[in-house]
Amino acid sequence: MNRNVKVLVTIPRGLYRRVSRVDDEEKLRCFADVMFNPYDRNLTEDELAELIRGVDGCITSWGSPRFTEKVLANADRLKIIGHAAGSVKPYVTDEVFKRGIVVVNAASAIGVGVAEFTLAMILNCLRAIPQHIEAMRRRDWRYREERTVHTYDLRGKTIGLVGFGFVARELVKLLKPFNVRILVYDPYVSIDEVESYGVEKTDLDKLLSMSDIVSLHAASTSETYHMIGEREFNLMKPNAILINTARGALVDEEALIKALRGRRIAWAALDVFEKEPLPEDSPLYDLDNVFLTPHIAGLSDERISMLFGVVVEDFRRFFSGEKPLNIVDYSKLKFLA
Repeated sequence: MNRNVKVLVTIPRGLYRRVSRVDDEEKLRCFADVMFNPYDRNLTEDELAELIRGVDGCITSWGSPRFTEKVLANADRLKIIGHAAGSVKPYVTDEVFKRGIVVVNAASAIGVGVAEFTLAMILNCLRAIPQHIEAMRRRDWRYREERTVHTYDLRGKTIGLVGFGFVARELVKLLKPFNVRILVYDPYVSIDEVESYGVEKTDLDKLLSMSDIVSLHAASTSETYHMIGEREFNLMKPNAILINTARGALVDEEALIKALRGRRIAWAALDVFEKEPLPEDSPLYDLDNVFLTPHIAGLSDERISMLFGVVVEDFRRFFSGEKPLNIVDYSKLKFLA
């Protein structure tokens, strides 16, 4: 391995302490000369342009400056960018890929967390777990007999996955022991690839009409904007559950509110919203058949500390002549969540 490798870490120290572990930094220093962001804030474009000279690899995270033409003009040795977070869309440009700079991220680590969280919300909706917890806080033991909410098993249900990226594939692994039927809608994934996971590819209308639980895992693009609206809710079963841990813009919130109020669907669990934070006057707060969480699906405190390490391992592989595990494919970037 080339011992002259120089790596710039743009992550502010406060955030760096959250996304890394001591061993990760030690591992990075074993093969690279490391330069850290000297400020406890994100760098400006000008600061990144100045610091990027002579750097072979750059590690970023949330809020890092974008790799603009001005930055890239000074990136005389840059070979790899590692994003210690999920989507790289706000940070890298087409020019980064055109220059042959390899881009990796830690989306795989986040995806595992999202899949686990999605399963948890499915079970919450099916068994009304939060309602029973709240009843016990009220010391209302009789709620279990007096409740009007009907509860269900997960076993034997039909699950519809809209989008079949990393999160959906991890969720399939978690769902397998429950003996469920899994339908997938994703026009950008081949039927052979879908079926290799032991699940069925279908069209969106069939998925919506046949699924007991619909879980959204698509990227937010012009094609997927409000892809679940009034028409789609009318196709769903009246006892269906909608889970959205992907992007808020996939769902027409006004149509969802109408569907929930009218009991057109039974439940929804939402971790993402069109506007974040969710406005205080949103009717969603007052509905009794929706669970709301503040965009926390991806990262437990334990998992967030793994992100830097995922990138460091890919840097180690790259500078050792091995293939990184988490390369962002430019041809698929548009469709990635």
